[in-house]
Amino acid sequence: MSKDAEPLVSVRSLSVRFGRQEVLRDINLDVPAGETLALIGESGCGKTVLLKCIVGLLRPNEGQVTFDGRDLATLSERDLSQLRIRFGFVFQGAALFDSMTVAQNVAFPLRQHTTRSPEEVEDIVLARLTEVGLPENVVPKKPAELSGGMRKRVGLARALVMNPELMLYDEPTTGLDPVMSDVINELILRTRKRHPVTSIVVTHDMRTAQKVADRIVMLSPATRLDDDESQILYDGSPRRIESSSDQRVIDFVQGNAGSRLLEMANSHRGGD
Repeated sequence: MSKDAEPLVSVRSLSVRFGRQEVLRDINLDVPAGETLALIGESGCGKTVLLKCIVGLLRPNEGQVTFDGRDLATLSERDLSQLRIRFGFVFQGAALFDSMTVAQNVAFPLRQHTTRSPEEVEDIVLARLTEVGLPENVVPKKPAELSGGMRKRVGLARALVMNPELMLYDEPTTGLDPVMSDVINELILRTRKRHPVTSIVVTHDMRTAQKVADRIVMLSPATRLDDDESQILYDGSPRRIESSSDQRVIDFVQGNAGSRLLEMANSHRGGD
């Protein structure tokens, strides 16, 4: 990836509020084509909300999101739907259709958005399932018959069938054991090697962030910041995050609750 690559995704002065609750405040972020970006931060910092804004599922109160130079706010719902064909989503819970077989789940985007023949669809489905390491005997099974890791891989296969330009992963390893988490990490890396794809990975898992990402951006909950503080606490290389000068970043990376416990204790005392 060239440092001079044009951003595929650009976020400018983006703010999101739900009622009086400020979730995102004045976010500025570029994601160059070909980059894998990990978005990290504690619960409530707005990672998934930012992801939804990037794909046009949520309109910000202020600011702008552009994809491939197109301002999402200027697009009709029909144009947005067409644009989303260029996105691949891997949802936290896989979000498979329970009533459909594995084959039907993976084939769903192809049947919705293309005129490929049943034979072509079957070939693509089998190729994508093989790519994520699933045997052919899973094809007739329903999601309930699969393990959590297998469901995640079916979700990844479905996300890949349309050859997306932008892959979006929302907590791809949540609920998985360490070995299966690393399988998913390896699949994210392989996906990038096999396809010319830009990726945004929302995760709490530092092993995932440090293994798959070219760059890590860490957000802080807006409610815990002073008015003049940036919500982006870190934006840089995975290698350098552990030497950040911001103690909040170090605490998150190391899983250290000391500072947060002290903050919670002071907050309780202030409310007495």
